Amino acid sequence: MGIFSRLSDIINSNLNAILDRAEDPEKMIRLIIQEMEETLVEVRSSSARVIADKKDAQRRLSRLEGEAEDWEAKARLALEKGREDLARAALAEKQGLLDETKIVKQEFHALDDHLAHLSEEIGQLQTKLNDAKAKQKTMMMRQKTVSSRMKARSQLNKDALNDAFEKFEHYERKMDNMESQLEADDLGRDVKQSLKNEIDSLAQDDSINAELERLKSDMQPKKEG
Repeated sequence: MGIFSRLSDIINSNLNAILDRAEDPEKMIRLIIQEMEETLVEVRSSSARVIADKKDAQRRLSRLEGEAEDWEAKARLALEKGREDLARAALAEKQGLLDETKIVKQEFHALDDHLAHLSEEIGQLQTKLNDAKAKQKTMMMRQKTVSSRMKARSQLNKDALNDAFEKFEHYERKMDNMESQLEADDLGRDVKQSLKNEIDSLAQDDSINAELERLKSDMQPKKEG
């Protein structure tokens, strides 16, 4: 079942309201355009049939009018020949044709009015279809713009993240270089410092030993003279 139940629903429809209620506006606008195009084909086909019927009515009307003129000519001829009875009969035939002509004329005018109505509906439907296609184009452009912006934003975030990592890696390399330089500057110093400390320790031991001997000597009982 279509979105619209009849042609008047399409013509009187509010596309914005329909799209606002739709869960998937892009899918809805495609369905609306499809149904409008199918309806437009049907209405144009109906119009073609009406045009054909109108042409047929026009041909029948011309034929009836021609036959009526022929019977009038026959009636004139009969009167000229003094055959009023035949003239009366010819005029009766003419009258029958004129009555039929009136019916065909009514049919012709009805078809003409119907065709004018269809033509108006086709124009309104075409306007609605153009409007729907314009909305679809706008939606597609908006979607493309949003997608491009999201892609650009994602790329910017990615670039910013990469830049941050590069700065961090650069900082790490810088710190590594500084630490390496310090370690390089300390190369050989530990050996020299260890040797110096060991020598200083020996000197300190001698001093402590001397002090210890002094204390021992002071603490020994002195001999009486």
